[in-house]
Order: sequence, then structure tokens, then C-alpha cells
Amino acid sequence: MSVSERFRTTHWSLIAAARDRDTDEAREALAELCEAYWYPLYAFIRRQGYTMEDARDLTQGFFARLLEKDYLADVDRTKGKFRAFLLACCKNFLANERDRASALKRGGGVAIRSLDCGAAESRYNEDLAHDITPEKLFERRWALVLLQNVLGRMRQEHEQTGKLKLFEQLKPFLAGDGPALQYAQAAEMLRMSTGAVKVAVHRLRGRYRELVHEEIARTVDDPSLVEAEIRDLFAALES
Repeated sequence: MSVSERFRTTHWSLIAAARDRDTDEAREALAELCEAYWYPLYAFIRRQGYTMEDARDLTQGFFARLLEKDYLADVDRTKGKFRAFLLACCKNFLANERDRASALKRGGGVAIRSLDCGAAESRYNEDLAHDITPEKLFERRWALVLLQNVLGRMRQEHEQTGKLKLFEQLKPFLAGDGPALQYAQAAEMLRMSTGAVKVAVHRLRGRYRELVHEEIARTVDDPSLVEAEIRDLFAALES
């Protein structure tokens, strides 16, 4: 299962299913949730002043507790934002478990397959350049994870339709309009007219917006929150 497919399972309905009954589907969704969100939470915990080793153990321990349903029993879907729920749970976990952290070392048997502390520290050192609060760092990393998954889905779609080269050439234009020379260079590489490239970029941006909207919609319970969440997402990237 691709990263993008995993991320699409992390919506409220499966969280509720995990709370109500111990199904393989729900537990798999929660395991994939760990994969998608472990680094934003790891960075949040590190910014609280914990060492690399303690942050690793606490991140594993938090997801172990989440999977044990201690927190899921109190889910309030009316609060809307899934990431807000997750961060609040993590704060509660840190407040209650500081004295018991040693008992939760290595996550109580829960393995987060992508938790590579070496790679995490490299990413965290990059994050240190941003003088922001732990909460803002979590928001920033949440935004980056979501957009990475959107790009992953777009790449997969283009690969399945035999248009991967088109996507790779036009992906840089998602960040904004490039100069005429860049359009001309892309047109030459793709053996298309400059006008056709501009049309393709316009369509690519439209699909990008659709997928961002869809990914956000899967993490809130109230559809009316989606636009506000999209604004929050891009605000987090500017911090």
C-alpha cells in the first residue's frame, strides 16, 4: 500500500470503528496513522526538550497507548479537527506518563516501521532553523506530510496513465507561474507547444487543489471546516 493510500484511511469513521470494536481493518488504519503522523509528533516532543532517545520512546509509547484505545474512548467528533485531537492526546500523554516513560520504552510492542531516528534527527535539525513553538512545528510538519501525500497521489495517477514524464516536468509549476523561458524549456522537453504546456499546468493545478481539498476533508468531521483548514495548512507552511 502506498503512502498516499495509507494517509487516506486516517479519517474519523475508522477512528470510531477502532473505538467501538477491535477489527483488523480499524487496527490497520491506526497502524498506518502512526506511519503518517509519527514525525510531526516526534518533532513536537523533541521541541519540548526531550532527547532523541526519549522522544523516540515517547512517540512509540504514545501510539501504543492510542492503539490500546485509552484515548479513543473519549473521541469527540464534534471538535472536528483530527490533528487537534491527536495533538491534545499527545499533550495529555506527556503530562500523565513522564514518570512512567521507562515502562513504555520501544512503544510497548508497537512498531512504527518508518521511525528512523537518524533520519528524524536530520529533519529535526532542519526544523531548528524555524524559531517556532512546538505546536507550530507540529502544524508545519502536518502540512508538509499532507502535501507530500497529495504529490504522491498525483504521481501515482500520472504513472498509471503513462504520463509520469509529464508530471515530473510540470510539478515545479505547482508552486506558481514560472517565467516564459521555463515554459519554453518544458515544452521542448515534452515535445509540446508552449500553449499546450500552459494548459497542462492549469489542469495539474486544478487536480492539486482537488486532492488537497479531499485530503483535508478526510481529517475533519464537518465539511464546513475544510476551507478554514486549507487556510491553516498554508499558514503553517509560511511560519
